Amino acid sequence: MADKKPATAPKKLYKSQDDKKIFGVAGGIAEYFGVDSTIVRLLWVVLGIVTAFVPAIIGYIIAAIIIPDKP
Repeated sequence: MADKKPATAPKKLYKSQDDKKIFGVAGGIAEYFGVDSTIVRLLWVVLGIVTAFVPAIIGYIIAAIIIPDKP
């Protein structure tokens, strides 16, 4: 019989409660991908500079609305 690995629960994206500056979006994304939240924040700033800030700000607001809080 084949060895069966235990089923692991899928990772879920939540806003961070511990690593939050405004809404916890960048901290939650960093926790999900297992990277430092500073890197995510810097990438968000670079995205803002490249897109003249408006799309990055709108994207952040949409993410803050859509991504749930941790239960």
